[in-house]
Amino acid sequence: MSGTVMRELVTGKGAHADAFACVEGIPLAAAGARVPGVPYTIYGLVWHAAYWMDYEKKRINGHSPPYPDHAGESWPATTAPKDEAEWEGAVAWFRRGVEELLALAGLAPDEIARPVARTNDSSNQGDNVADIAWQTLVHNSYHLG
Repeated sequence: MSGTVMRELVTGKGAHADAFACVEGIPLAAAGARVPGVPYTIYGLVWHAAYWMDYEKKRINGHSPPYPDHAGESWPATTAPKDEAEWEGAVAWFRRGVEELLALAGLAPDEIARPVARTNDSSNQGDNVADIAWQTLVHNSYHLG
């Protein structure tokens, strides 16, 4: 798929939700609210998606961040932000990650096909920039949906 398709999916075309619109204007109380039967809060999901976008950005940039030993390590320590500043920080972290993901969509074919070292052989990590970009887009879409 092309970079145009990736940009459209991230910004709400087709069956995908607009990643930016999903986090805009959510009040602090709603961000940390627990819904019966739902294991995550909005804050937890935003933080988790931002964590993995940041993790994958590091891989793309040639770093080898340690892969979490347990899935819980990629979620915040609390289900609700302690204050408005923490919530706004999580949203800003998420937005930066989405903007960096969109920037990948504009890479030249040789750049997007560049190999990227794995950090965990047992995970389903992508082996090149394109794989990572698409996996990240799908991960975000899954949680935003």
